Amino acid sequence: MIAHQTISVVGAGAWGTALANAAARAGRDVTLYARDRAAAERIAQTRENPKLPGIRLGEGIAVTSDLAQAGRANAVLLVTPAQSLREAALALAPHLANGAPVIVCAKGIERGTHRFMTEIVAEVAPNAVPAILSGPSFDIDVARGLPTAVTLATADETRAKALVHALGSATFRPYHSTDVRGVEIGGAAKNVLAIAAGIVAGRKLGASALAALTTRGFAELMRLGLACGAKSETIAGLSGLGDLLLSCSTPQSRNFSLGLALGRGETPDRGKLVEGEFTAPVLIELAAEKNVEMPVANAVAAILGGAVTVDAAIEALLTRPFRSEG
Repeated sequence: MIAHQTISVVGAGAWGTALANAAARAGRDVTLYARDRAAAERIAQTRENPKLPGIRLGEGIAVTSDLAQAGRANAVLLVTPAQSLREAALALAPHLANGAPVIVCAKGIERGTHRFMTEIVAEVAPNAVPAILSGPSFDIDVARGLPTAVTLATADETRAKALVHALGSATFRPYHSTDVRGVEIGGAAKNVLAIAAGIVAGRKLGASALAALTTRGFAELMRLGLACGAKSETIAGLSGLGDLLLSCSTPQSRNFSLGLALGRGETPDRGKLVEGEFTAPVLIELAAEKNVEMPVANAVAAILGGAVTVDAAIEALLTRPFRSEG
């Protein structure tokens, strides 16, 4: 039997449900945890999550509102919004077996503490093994079993390989890494830069401007990643450049869609969580701590915070002094 035969997914949103399907497709025994008991019962009975309409829950996936039951799995996917991850990890911690991997599937940096997601897990669940899953993917594609490649990182390479084999299948392709920080930086920063790309598209500044924004944004991501101890090859891979390119090119990205609405002068749809909106101010605070220049991310944070208009932010970027590549 595979080392991590039982997998729990804590968080029954669209992404959590998609990952539960992916794990079941890989042949694992899967438990999907929903905090709300009524929601858990409804999903169990209908075999469909209203947050992912039209997608049937994989056969054999158990649905529960009992966190203790979820915590007994060989490995746990923690699929909650970044800013509520501490609360979820704290509640989960007493139910985990010693040495159980907790794979964070959120992309962000905690407000106030500037901690990355795996740092929070290490702090509140010291007996767990923190890991991070990130990469260019959308929940609907993963749920349907369409080909997807992601990165899964944890400090120990043997453990990372074991988790990849536990979750991987013909259509869900995790690549293992030990560069935890690189994967986290790539996931968090790309959300903010995707908002910028949406603004450029919404303002109809052209394909060349969008390409320039994406490349300059990647340069910012690279500078911050290296300053935080990430490896350049990780940032240039699936969890960095790949994730950024996907998020900056399609309205399926909630971050891109938010930027698109802002660029068009529309009121954004606030019905769904947009992680980049919460990450932007924290990202620029972290960049300032590391003495890293991130003009695109700064412009996004200023727009979201109401400090500047979209046009003023664009003008400020276009009138920056010329400089060397890098």
